[in-house]
Amino acid sequence: MQRSGFPRQLVLAVLSIALAGAAPRTVDLDSATVADLNAAFASGALTSEKLVEMCLARIHAYDRQGPGLNAVMALNPKALETARALDAERKAKGPRSALHGIPVVLKDNFNTNDLPTTAGSVLLEGSIPPADAYLVKRLRAAGAIILAKVNMSEFASAGAYSSLGGQSKNPHDLLRSPSGSSGGVGVAIAAAYAPIGMGTDTGGSIRGPSTSNGIVGLKPTHGLLSREGIVPLALSFDTGGPMTRSVYDVAAALGVMTGIDAADPATKKSEGKFKTDYTSSLDANALRGARIGIARDFMGADSDVDWVIESALRAMRRAGATVVDVRFPKWLIDSKGEFYNAIRYPEFAAQIKDYLATLGPQSPKNIDDLIERASRFTAPRADGARPNPSRWSLFKREAESGTLDDYRYTSVRDHGLPLVREVVEGLLASQQLDAIVYPTSPARPPLISAPPAAPGGGRESPANIANPTGFPDLIVPAGFTGDRLPVGISFFGPAFSEQKLLSLGYSFEQATKARRRPVNAPALETDTIRLP
Repeated sequence: MQRSGFPRQLVLAVLSIALAGAAPRTVDLDSATVADLNAAFASGALTSEKLVEMCLARIHAYDRQGPGLNAVMALNPKALETARALDAERKAKGPRSALHGIPVVLKDNFNTNDLPTTAGSVLLEGSIPPADAYLVKRLRAAGAIILAKVNMSEFASAGAYSSLGGQSKNPHDLLRSPSGSSGGVGVAIAAAYAPIGMGTDTGGSIRGPSTSNGIVGLKPTHGLLSREGIVPLALSFDTGGPMTRSVYDVAAALGVMTGIDAADPATKKSEGKFKTDYTSSLDANALRGARIGIARDFMGADSDVDWVIESALRAMRRAGATVVDVRFPKWLIDSKGEFYNAIRYPEFAAQIKDYLATLGPQSPKNIDDLIERASRFTAPRADGARPNPSRWSLFKREAESGTLDDYRYTSVRDHGLPLVREVVEGLLASQQLDAIVYPTSPARPPLISAPPAAPGGGRESPANIANPTGFPDLIVPAGFTGDRLPVGISFFGPAFSEQKLLSLGYSFEQATKARRRPVNAPALETDTIRLP
């Protein structure tokens, strides 16, 4: 007996018509993950050539025009040609990796043999290194497309601008700093110029721009990624790392770059500890049963930031985490800036000489050459290049900081850094913590017009604890202040705990979904991607 209501055949017919007429599932470029892009590639709905065109359209709309975000220093003129070749290769052989055909932007201290590498400085203007950096080689081998070189704090230090690239602007508030030194990458990723960017971190240079621009960033364990071919600031602390709009994409980028590099002895530390796939173990339920320490030493500077962090802790508890208060020793907080500078200054003076020796005969040869050439550049040029006194004045302090066999350096290298590492390891172990969390920047992004912060960070900045230890630190968007400025939260853990941190960060990201598109980089009509 037929039931009352619509006949079954009619219901099925209506459903069939409705489904046939339904709009295809779509995702915006801003929110598309590498997994989404690969699904669109696989279905034939997207090509790498089209994706590069979408990214170039956003750069054209927002970098020099519109809000004038001013992140891009050099576009790769062969990006579209490379994309077409990778599309043909995908069709013939399949993808090389998850990054096949994915555009990537690089901080301008990564060597590229086809684009200038200037560290943002007029003092290295036009410098073409003889070979790609190791990580750039790995990205290209994975099928990634180097789309652009982007602005940075000059020689990765001092204010968040450079003599050659000028001032980049925060896309959430054009009057606010994007932070440094990887500020151009932070701006470019937040504004969806590319899905992935590569920054470097010596004392917070990935993490500051990640929180200020409302994106995800990872300072990996020292030695997980090779530093070969990166303009050095201080090799005891330096590391490259990915910056993206999602934790998944950080994991996808990280896995194609790990491995032992004979040219960088530090990578030997990662033997038996690195992974080539950090995506497969991401767990949306990773916070359940986790034990998280909150470092309250770094709260109290900004009530809006504190509110966001407290809300983040509540989200973690709702997801099943136990959250406990932890405190760093007062002597460590008071001395960490001095420890940092005791290593950073003399290493730059010594190590920049070694880097400059790899360049052409017209390049400066050492820090004294940099000082002398800077002293002759005292007025802005018509093309926008300008003096950078806040960075150039540091050259003298670096040059006078002593040699690498000076007791001021060796005492901190041999005793201070191991002491810091042992204290942090003890804190994590004694409290049985999976990670320590803290506000990546205890206060909202500063105004561009504000005086630059003291080199090495002060008491208020926790980021440079991770560099003396060498431990990894993952930044995830946590929310916004009342004036719509992003706040990031750091997941800080022991050496080579990237997989754990990525899962915790992924779990937090999926529970909160706090990232938002910057108001000064809205969607374009060309941004829509159809998914299968």
